[in-house]
Amino acid sequence: MKTCIIIAGPTAIGKTALAIKVARHFNTQIISADSRQCYKELNIAVAKPSAEELASVQHYFINSHHIQDNLSAIDFEEYALQAADTIFQKNDIAIMAGGTGLYIRAFMNGLDEIPPIDESVKLNIIKNYKEQGIEWLQQEIKIADPAFFASGEIQNPHRIIRALEVMAATGKSITTFQLQQKKTRPFNIIPICLQIPRAEMYERINNRVDEMLRCGLVDEAKSLWPYKSLNALQTVGYRELFDYFENKISLSEAIELIKQNTRHYAKRQLTWFKKVEGMHFCTPSINEILSILKGRDIKI
Repeated sequence: MKTCIIIAGPTAIGKTALAIKVARHFNTQIISADSRQCYKELNIAVAKPSAEELASVQHYFINSHHIQDNLSAIDFEEYALQAADTIFQKNDIAIMAGGTGLYIRAFMNGLDEIPPIDESVKLNIIKNYKEQGIEWLQQEIKIADPAFFASGEIQNPHRIIRALEVMAATGKSITTFQLQQKKTRPFNIIPICLQIPRAEMYERINNRVDEMLRCGLVDEAKSLWPYKSLNALQTVGYRELFDYFENKISLSEAIELIKQNTRHYAKRQLTWFKKVEGMHFCTPSINEILSILKGRDIKI
């Protein structure tokens, strides 16, 4: 039977490099499960694979959209299923790699449709956000929807507003609409999460941010500043530099916040993946990946 191997994990752990090794081992292709690398205009801050990496193995959902496209997990589910179908026409194995937990869950289990929400609910939340800022949103969602606060994009006001309006209108966490009725897929799915000691992970994150700065992150963010209100730009690495450009914080403070917010994001990613049913855990090693697959009757 056709099989999709999912290589998930926190940011900076080495998912891209390992996924390429596994894809080349099986002579197959990769579906990215990253909610930001799909945008053509974003590069350094989202740690997009290099031109050489993209040339070595075909990737889907990288450089596939523009920042003006307001994508959702449902959009990704549809795109990824089509990509998987394309890969399975020539290969028995497909690889998915990324760290956006909601996208991966949408691909694995599908998403339940959220009931219609009265526009007045959203307008009231937006009004309070404009008056009191993202800190108000974060405090509200922490109280109203602890499940989303623990695993969602709490640096992204658009995502928090959506979670708050769903809770206000339905009395349920937005995460419950991702868990009710699992959809069956016409192929096997083997989810694998990479993990390493926390101190090592945080060191990798700090080093990656330093490398991004050397590669021109500040200039990239400056070129995207005019688009700062778009959902695609509600991203760690850009938001902090936008505050620097607006003289709200110093450059050194922005850099430290990028590192801190990235570390917090990585911790939330691991929390999310630990709750995924059937998830396997291993270090970023192709030998460990292949060992897991041998136990699942995959021809190595």
